[in-house]
Amino acid sequence: MTETPAASLRGPLRPIELATAAVMAGLTVGLITVGSLVPMAAALQLVAAVPLGLLAHRYRLRALVTATIAATLVTFVAAGIMPALGVLGAATLAGIIGTVKRRGGGLATVLMWSVVAGAGWSLFTVGTLLLFSRTRQLFFDAIRNTAQGIQNLAARQSQLEPLGRMAAEATDAVLRWWWLYIGASVALGVVTSAVISWFVLGSVLDRLAWLPGSDRLDAPTDDRPVAPLPVSLHDVGYRYEGASTDALAGIELTIGPAEFVAVVGHNGSGKSTLTRVLAGRPPTTGTVRRPGSAGLGELGGTALVLQRPESQTLGVSVADDVVWGLSAELAGEVDVDGLLTEVGLAGMGARETATLSGGQQQRLAVAAALARRPALLIADEATSMIDPDGRRDLVALLAELPRRHGTAVVLVTHHEADASAADRVIHLANGRMVEHLASWPQPARDQRRRPMGAPILELAGVRHTYNRGTPWEAPALHGVDLSVRQGEALLIVGGNGSGKSTLAWIMAGLVAPSEGRCTLRGAPVDKKIGDIALAFQHSRLQLQKQTVGAEIADWGGRATGSGAVGQALDAVGLDRRLAARSIEELSGGQAKRVVLAAMVASRPQVVVLDEPLAGLDPQGRAEIVELLARLRDSGLTLIVISHDVADMAAVCDRTVHLDSGVIAETARQPVTAAAGREPVWRLDNPPHNEPG
Repeated sequence: MTETPAASLRGPLRPIELATAAVMAGLTVGLITVGSLVPMAAALQLVAAVPLGLLAHRYRLRALVTATIAATLVTFVAAGIMPALGVLGAATLAGIIGTVKRRGGGLATVLMWSVVAGAGWSLFTVGTLLLFSRTRQLFFDAIRNTAQGIQNLAARQSQLEPLGRMAAEATDAVLRWWWLYIGASVALGVVTSAVISWFVLGSVLDRLAWLPGSDRLDAPTDDRPVAPLPVSLHDVGYRYEGASTDALAGIELTIGPAEFVAVVGHNGSGKSTLTRVLAGRPPTTGTVRRPGSAGLGELGGTALVLQRPESQTLGVSVADDVVWGLSAELAGEVDVDGLLTEVGLAGMGARETATLSGGQQQRLAVAAALARRPALLIADEATSMIDPDGRRDLVALLAELPRRHGTAVVLVTHHEADASAADRVIHLANGRMVEHLASWPQPARDQRRRPMGAPILELAGVRHTYNRGTPWEAPALHGVDLSVRQGEALLIVGGNGSGKSTLAWIMAGLVAPSEGRCTLRGAPVDKKIGDIALAFQHSRLQLQKQTVGAEIADWGGRATGSGAVGQALDAVGLDRRLAARSIEELSGGQAKRVVLAAMVASRPQVVVLDEPLAGLDPQGRAEIVELLARLRDSGLTLIVISHDVADMAAVCDRTVHLDSGVIAETARQPVTAAAGREPVWRLDNPPHNEPG
């Protein structure tokens, strides 16, 4: 199925257009406002047309108009009239260049539309000066005074006196015919700017053309009443644009009211594609039958809870987020406190969503879905980013929904334990339904092949409080003492909200602790950014280049050639041919490996990995654990922050337990790696109250 061209779309803005317009408008407001208020940042105003240009290049003109109106109003409130006019000017150029690029036009088309826009801006400028006569008079007086000053200065030198008189006469002529001169200069400025932007902004848009701009949940308008169930899929297949194989093939499936169905499969097996078809996107082959429309996000329709809950959190407070997007009338009918109690967030309605842990955000996403009283709730890998206790609680909550609300639940997961609570289980492999899946490998304990060295990273009395000294103050760490040795693989575990990610950012030097010190070989880590690399939980957020090779080379610096890129790919077990592949084509496991390859190329002293196994199936988890063992044995110091204790124990020497920002327990049992070598630390029956 190909993406619908923007030119052929009709009707109101689609969700992807609204979301992109909101983001681009926000970027424009930030660039214009900061550029106008901060003298040293004035150059930011020159790039303000890029976000709006990208919007015009991808979507309909009405998306640009909507974003421009919103950005202009916000900028006017924040910075005044002149910056607001700057937004309109940037939108004019962005609209011309982006639209002409999208429609395949050239410089001649840009000239034509810039003349029209120049005439419009000319009439606006002249009309404004005519309307506000006092402002016009002040403006003219300033010009006359400037010309008079020039004439007075020139009169002091006899040879310059004629030039002074010429300047005064020219000023009088311009002010006599001001409407002509000002109108013509404004029009000429717009045309000139448009021509320059065609080469500058146009080149930027060409370079950004690879960025994804489609909405994989987008579906044609269905005017039928909302009635998503029962839904039957007959010989359904789906192939993404540009793909050589089907993501789904031959799917036969029926889901009725009040069922709890689990869909289990490896990464890349087609699970998420199946959820999109169930949510209303038409298949490329086969048929989908339901009594009405899927009604994604609508009252009584289909609700979707995604893998990353923060991507669905829109409200500032928990209570606001539950009813976000509902009309005032419908929001008034929602028992917010009752829903929050049902999902385990009792009494948290006034709390800021930014302070919630990952597990709490997932619960909030379920509450927001239930506020729409869905007939079908789809949880797409909703348990993959939370700790085991949180995962069990969330599955138990989903299992109760059919009984309590009559809601059919489809849980997509690669955890067999999660699926055990379902009424029936659908197994997917390579886009097809199968009777059962092949046995999944478990990470095997990898014996250390290289001894550890002296301590390299030291934390002493580390405390951290977000928004310190404000009403929104939120303590995260409460006195952490820890020592990490060269070549050690250290595991830090803890529940959601225990402070693990905050500790990771401090150890990487990206956040300075509120109190205490964190040093790398005696120097503060926040002064040695780059010596400690941080792998984010969501690897895709770190990949900024178009291709794998370009990404690795960028991390490695200017001296990183194709040979070094190939060696980095070898180090993480990826085929060198992957260097030419687009970042957008990577699976979750490949993206994690590419981040690690980039880190190998950058040659850090320590690598901090935040939840490296999150979102991976057992096969991917085993592969990443094996990879980390190889990196550990190469002499790299690894600090792994994870709740996957069972899997990570195969590679880590020691574990540290973080509970509510405090190290509650440290496991240190020495085991001899080989005769004649110093002991290494193995996670196994950890004793209490030992130093880090």
